[in-house]
Amino acid sequence: MPDVSPTKWHIAHTTWFFETFILKKFSPGYRPEIPQYAYLFNSYYNAAGDMHRRDLRGLISRPTVREAQRYRASVDSHVDNLLSTADERLLDEIEPILVLGFHHEQQHQELLVTDIKHVFAQNPLYPVFRKGRARVAAATAPKTAGRSSATPASQGSPLQFIDFEEMVVAIGHDGRGFAYDNEGPRHRALVPAFSLATRPVTNGEYMAFIEDSGYARPELWLSLGWMTVNDQRWQAPLYWTKHEGAWWNFTLSGFRPVDESEPVTHVSYFEADAYANWAGARLPTEFEWERAALDCPIEGNFVEDENFHPQELSASGDDRRLHRMFGDVWEWTRSAYAPYPGYRAAPGALGEYNGKFMCNQYVLRGGSCATSRTHIRRTYRNFFQPEKRWQFTGIRLARDPR
Repeated sequence: MPDVSPTKWHIAHTTWFFETFILKKFSPGYRPEIPQYAYLFNSYYNAAGDMHRRDLRGLISRPTVREAQRYRASVDSHVDNLLSTADERLLDEIEPILVLGFHHEQQHQELLVTDIKHVFAQNPLYPVFRKGRARVAAATAPKTAGRSSATPASQGSPLQFIDFEEMVVAIGHDGRGFAYDNEGPRHRALVPAFSLATRPVTNGEYMAFIEDSGYARPELWLSLGWMTVNDQRWQAPLYWTKHEGAWWNFTLSGFRPVDESEPVTHVSYFEADAYANWAGARLPTEFEWERAALDCPIEGNFVEDENFHPQELSASGDDRRLHRMFGDVWEWTRSAYAPYPGYRAAPGALGEYNGKFMCNQYVLRGGSCATSRTHIRRTYRNFFQPEKRWQFTGIRLARDPR
């Protein structure tokens, strides 16, 4: 699958980043041991030179894993030597690039989890990456009468909505600590009144959409989404399979029955939007999401917990609080990934980090079970094309005032 890269490529690419943007620029005597790595492990930085085709990465058998690790150790050693001998002026120049490299590496650590899952899922033996705790999942999918209900019978609590009044909100990062350039400039935005669901959509609720012929009803889908559903023959989220009348899914803990109380994940923007239409709701804008998250603590199920899967939603009752805004699943918004007012990409290759992708993609918020807790922020803008499903992507519903 073109979006998935081999583990050793991630190791080598994150190493290439430090070699290219720190050692080659700030260490005059540095000479790459294997110059061809600059071509092989460049991802999309056109200003940094030509690159190997992404969809062919899985066909490259060399360098070996051991050689990729040796490359990493060598570059780490050179960077350590540079930092230990650099004066304060040079360190001031290096620091922002070094910090960007750390956060870039955290992004690839997340991709390692999702890419390994996709590769393992192609194996009919259903290999286990990490054993999880024992679970008891529902054996059959629930049924509903139609699209009028967004809360079919499931193991999760009934879906509630919280109302937010119209408000002018400061959107974007405030400049304290690290942030990617696409999180700024900070600006004021009018966010009209809206309602936001207190939790993500569950597997049980999504099953009801499937059982109500959700994948066979063109009126629910965007035109391009309907074309994609038919071209790809989608009938359920990625990794779901029907076995003896019950839904099962592949996880990094192996193949197991779908737990109705977990947040649904591995759905595309097209599926999220179709489900929202079926439920009589919509997806939130990214500004609504950020406005709602202002008072939410950044806590949840992250990669440090080593669950590598969304966790079941405990009954929250009518406490009128937002749950699971962070961790578990990236939440699709209906906002196209576009620059904020006044945004300008930085010059040179590092300016290609985010700005060049501001086209034909949608924004996701909140992080997932594969995201590092130290990587996520309320202003963090993730983005993917609307057909992508291999990340831990999920759904939170919004509504307009009644």
